[in-house]
Amino acid sequence: MKGLCLLGSSGSIGKSTLDVVRLNKETYSIVALTANKNIQCLLEQCIEFKPAYAVVPDNALADIFRKNIESSEASDTVVLSGIESLEFISQLDEVDIVVAAIVGAAGLLSTLVAAKAGKKLLLANKESLVISGDLLMSVVKENGATLLPLDSEHNALFQCMPDAYIAGQRPKGVRKLILTASGGPFLNTSSQQLESVTVEQACAHPNWSMGQKISVDSATMMNKGLEVIEASFLFDMPIEQIDVLVHPQSIIHSMVDYLDGSVIAQLGNPDMRTPIAHALAWPERHLSGVSALDFRKHQQLTFEPPSYERFPCLRLAYEALELKGSAPAVLNAANEVAVDAFLTKKIRFIDIPKLIEKVLENSMFNRAESIASILEADKEARALAGLQVERLQ
Repeated sequence: MKGLCLLGSSGSIGKSTLDVVRLNKETYSIVALTANKNIQCLLEQCIEFKPAYAVVPDNALADIFRKNIESSEASDTVVLSGIESLEFISQLDEVDIVVAAIVGAAGLLSTLVAAKAGKKLLLANKESLVISGDLLMSVVKENGATLLPLDSEHNALFQCMPDAYIAGQRPKGVRKLILTASGGPFLNTSSQQLESVTVEQACAHPNWSMGQKISVDSATMMNKGLEVIEASFLFDMPIEQIDVLVHPQSIIHSMVDYLDGSVIAQLGNPDMRTPIAHALAWPERHLSGVSALDFRKHQQLTFEPPSYERFPCLRLAYEALELKGSAPAVLNAANEVAVDAFLTKKIRFIDIPKLIEKVLENSMFNRAESIASILEADKEARALAGLQVERLQ
């Protein structure tokens, strides 16, 4: 049995991971589960999987949750709280695999701790690589950790890599990485219509079922921009060798273009359980619960280059990657503030890239050589973004 620590068990990635675990109960035991707001979901998961530990955000919530746990079938589960507890469970001896699925910069420290502990790290928290790519990859290498991407696109690229490929190494014989993008719900929406986009419309992804934040990122294509930055660090590839293609059907999840003219693609139905099952079982394979791809139902696969005019967030991400240092961290922080402001109806959808660009223009970038410098850049960017939100209201 492999011990599993699931950071962010109540989110879409967490729930999908537990779906895969249910199909492979003889392989995995759940050591720890964590949640932020959806405490009822966490309670139900604890009753089903009976983890040794459950972590919630703060002491007040822990007291309430502890009372609920004690009167349930999961009474042996120890309830902890706070960031330090996330770090504690990420390095437990009985944990073999850590699934990092906490959304945003909040997942950075626990991800780094898991890497320092030499764990098999399944990374769904793309922001960890975006804001601290060089640092995280060096920690993975120095401590013998195994890093496997859970993003469908990066997992697809990983599956298309040469035999015995290890994340963080530049793959031999590869000419280009090609990330596919669905285009989100507004691929064919006019500029005039974008001015009145609602939260509900932005979160209605045509192919994937995701949380609000990542759904908005997909609608602005910032999600793809963050994935470009992530791919650069994950596969040690320069910016000019990473392309994005809009592929509305979401059947080809990404491709690797080789020097000999071969292009290898990973295909499958749009379901996060496929990359999760691949990473959990790697280097083997096991059941995911995803239905087989029926090519008779997908007779046309189309591709087109993305428009920077329609999706300025993608352009901003490329620019931040080219600037290097703390620029990606600033980009990510500004985006998190902007998306939250849109979700709380403080700014319009079209204001999101405008706000991010203003923050990038007014920021001083450091070399991002330590956690302290990264967190300082993140803090300053959020403050600048907050001022921009006030000006846009």
